[in-house]
Amino acid sequence: MTITQARVGITNGGHDTTALIAALRARVDGEVRFDDGTRATYATDASNYRQVPIGVVVPRSIDAAVETIAVCREHDVPVLNRGGGTSLAGECTNVAVVIDWTKYCDAIESIDVQNRRAVVQPGLVLDAMNAAVAPHDLMWGPKPATHSHCTFGGMLGNNSCGSTAQRYGKAVDNITRLEVLTYDGIRAWVGPTSDDEYERIVARDNGLAELYRGMRAIVDEYGDEIRERYPDIPRRVSGFNLDHLLPEHGFDVARALVGSESTLVTILRAELVLVPTVPAKTFAVFGFPTVFDAADAAPAAAPFDPVSVEGIDDTLLGYEREKRMNPGALDLMPEGKGWLVIEVPGKDKDDADRRTQQLADEFAKRDPAPSLKVFDDQHHKDQILQVREAGLGATAWVPDHPDAWPGWEDAAVPPERAGEYLRRFSDLLDEFDYDHPSMYGHFGHGCIHCRIPFDLTTPGGIDQYSRFVHRAAELVAEFGGSFSGEHGDGQARGALLPIMFGDRLVGAMRRLKRLFDPGNRMNPGKVIDPHTEVQDLRLGTDYRPAVSGKVHFSFEAEGGFDRAALRCVGIGNCRSHTGDVMCPSYRATGEEEHSTRGRSRLLFEMVNGNRPDSVITDGWRSEEVKDALDLCLSCKGCRSDCPVDVDMATYKAEFLSHHYKGRLRPMSHYTMGWLPFWAQIARFAPRIVNAVTQAPGLGRVVRRVGGIEVDRPLPSFAPQRFTEWFAGRGGSAPGVHGDVVLWPDTFTNTFHPGVAIAAVRVLEDAGYRVVVPQEAVCCGLTWISTGQLDAAERILARTGRILAPLLGAQAPGDDTRMVVLEPSCAAVFRSDARELLPQDTNLEFVAGRTRTLAELLRETPDWHPPKIDRDAVMQPHCHQHAILHEEADHAILDEAGVSTETLEGCCGLAGNFGFEPGHLDVSVAVADHALLPALDRAEDDTIVLADGFSCRTQIDQLGDYRRGIHLAELLDGARRGVGEGALPERQMGRGHGPRHTVARERIRQALGAFPGRKS
Repeated sequence: MTITQARVGITNGGHDTTALIAALRARVDGEVRFDDGTRATYATDASNYRQVPIGVVVPRSIDAAVETIAVCREHDVPVLNRGGGTSLAGECTNVAVVIDWTKYCDAIESIDVQNRRAVVQPGLVLDAMNAAVAPHDLMWGPKPATHSHCTFGGMLGNNSCGSTAQRYGKAVDNITRLEVLTYDGIRAWVGPTSDDEYERIVARDNGLAELYRGMRAIVDEYGDEIRERYPDIPRRVSGFNLDHLLPEHGFDVARALVGSESTLVTILRAELVLVPTVPAKTFAVFGFPTVFDAADAAPAAAPFDPVSVEGIDDTLLGYEREKRMNPGALDLMPEGKGWLVIEVPGKDKDDADRRTQQLADEFAKRDPAPSLKVFDDQHHKDQILQVREAGLGATAWVPDHPDAWPGWEDAAVPPERAGEYLRRFSDLLDEFDYDHPSMYGHFGHGCIHCRIPFDLTTPGGIDQYSRFVHRAAELVAEFGGSFSGEHGDGQARGALLPIMFGDRLVGAMRRLKRLFDPGNRMNPGKVIDPHTEVQDLRLGTDYRPAVSGKVHFSFEAEGGFDRAALRCVGIGNCRSHTGDVMCPSYRATGEEEHSTRGRSRLLFEMVNGNRPDSVITDGWRSEEVKDALDLCLSCKGCRSDCPVDVDMATYKAEFLSHHYKGRLRPMSHYTMGWLPFWAQIARFAPRIVNAVTQAPGLGRVVRRVGGIEVDRPLPSFAPQRFTEWFAGRGGSAPGVHGDVVLWPDTFTNTFHPGVAIAAVRVLEDAGYRVVVPQEAVCCGLTWISTGQLDAAERILARTGRILAPLLGAQAPGDDTRMVVLEPSCAAVFRSDARELLPQDTNLEFVAGRTRTLAELLRETPDWHPPKIDRDAVMQPHCHQHAILHEEADHAILDEAGVSTETLEGCCGLAGNFGFEPGHLDVSVAVADHALLPALDRAEDDTIVLADGFSCRTQIDQLGDYRRGIHLAELLDGARRGVGEGALPERQMGRGHGPRHTVARERIRQALGAFPGRKS
């Protein structure tokens, strides 16, 4: 991996950066990045806006961030503080030096359990904070939907809320003090200010005193108007918090600065208020005839002190069904077309259930009475929450619907008027002829979320968007509401603030801005004196995406590669450190560039390289894009975990095919990428090949010449291939369930034939006659993953012609299926093949007949697994997680009595990735996220299940004498043996000797190589 260095003397956003870069690198303990790739990566947030930054600084400490601002001040350069980058109003994009706090400045500095306080740094993620205090039955109150990756700096900068703000309030209500820094260098802890403390501060006659005198003057002049004009609603987030400077609110400077969106100060530390966790919660889901009725009913829940009162409409559920999101959860919803999901707390389960019944009795008085379902088990509660938390992703890129965007997505009104507002808002949408979007959100607080199908690419569409938001602002002001209920003003709503507050109060906010930032260098153009809602659009009238040359994949779901590059909505799930698979390279490095979102941003910039301010201008030849994709493991985790189904593995393969067109590729593409070809040659003398590749000195030379990581041992070829064993045994006898084709993938056939042999025995025992293709066949996986797509298409077309007749394509009534033991190969047949060759009817037929072993066995009448009654750790293959899923495997293991811990995350080897030079440290750091700790804590007799060849290889090489086995081996071993000794993890039948200590030792280096790792 390399990072393209900044060109010395370049001008970024009108700023000559030569001296600035030199000063930052000389004085700041951190990463100073002014290269084009980084600037492109940080050019957008989750909003409609795009501004290419001057550069990015990633400080290693709080003091390094302070020094960064000092250098910027000396060079008169704007500054923007950035957390998780999920802002929806444009507040995290600017022509400025961006300070990214998330990689290093993420510590919990202190926890005071007795007083329920904690001091944290800005880059700390909310879930990490809550995990740290959970043993003390404490938590931080607000919980935005992005809780797995949003940071405290961002939440406090935005005044975030989330569903639990119903009970605990906004971010501003959950802090006591802030340590802040002004652009001019004033650094202080601020909070509530008594009269005595105020006098002590102003007596010092310094910069801080000037700030306090200025704030007092604003309150003295505008206090009555603040009391009169500020909406008295739970979700007033728009505007500066001047109301917290009122004497009756304690002249609370900290709370006045919360929600100022990096336009006034830099938050260095925050002292948080912690709250007790709720001992028990019951979910009551009420169904209403319409979403308007649901909103009308929401205030009736308030007397029961709910944790949350969330509203959902039938449009959202329809979108989730169309996108196959949360299928199990959707079936749980009661009858209706609008719903309230209410979390009812209790001191124990009985208390929560009792209070839920009281709530149900109250709602039953409504006419008509709503339908109701109650859930008090955690699994179903989590499912219901997923329906609501998926809202942003579910409402974006819905097939056969217009593209929908933020822009008026979180207005808040008095809760008792939410239903009336929704009816009027719906009429406004009709007036502007906007196809009805989903309307959902925090109905208990009157906060409504929606993404609207604005046309943001034509002059007429942009003008219509502007007219709509002005009318919507007038409507919200009429209701005494707030333009933002949690997402902030930024650029989307900043220019509208006079409609809500009046010119004089906006003038008061401007005075506060000039008091703290007289030079307008803190996130300029946002909130106060902002750019308008139609400036700096990410799309705009100059949006002319261009993709040169014919693409290989169909990109049918996306509508073309250019729209695939636009697909990311910026929600940032790929930046989480827990759960699912996405994104292993981000979890290992902590780098935005190496997240799915970061790569998507670079691809967007690449296909839009013809804009005046473009920084990625060389299209498919872009080194910046190649560098970002270099650490993509092609795990396809984003294919299933990303709420808008970004498929970075496919985008990477497409990019590589064009990037290297007509020129030499890395040597690993000719070795690992052509592995099936070399395996065919190695079959003539596997022992000699092994002797050469495994020899201590010679093996390293071979790996270096072959473009393979020298410290990564190569797997040994088996002395006999599976296909040779199968041909020598004379085939299978007829089975009661007919024939099944067993796919002889290269990995199983040549390296782990014992897996296929075990599968033959299991399938025959289940009543099948096993058939193996007579001709040499391949799915083309290694060519796909290295972007050699012309070759992959030829290989797949030939394979389809061979397989279709074997599977009965010309025999009506023949339901022969094909078992593919290697998950990555099965995923090719079920997904990649059809996307590469969508018109190939043979491959379409093969896809419908492809099964994993577990899937086929579950479809087999009267088949039951042997009883095993053991503990197991299962590392699912990432492609199985993304394309095939593991339900059938779990059903078999459950029936067999296997207690299974299913690991999250990737194993880290990922096919050719872990064998390529420069990837070993990342590979083992990824393995250390979940796999290696699970192996370390597992008991000696715990089974280690891994169907993927890559996963088993990683376990074999790094797992301290652990051996991963395939489900086929587990079932076969249990079927054939009676005691533990018959199970295959106790047999070293693959010819492995002592573990590869060099690779294992490199883990120690990897763990220290990426300070952004979260353990």
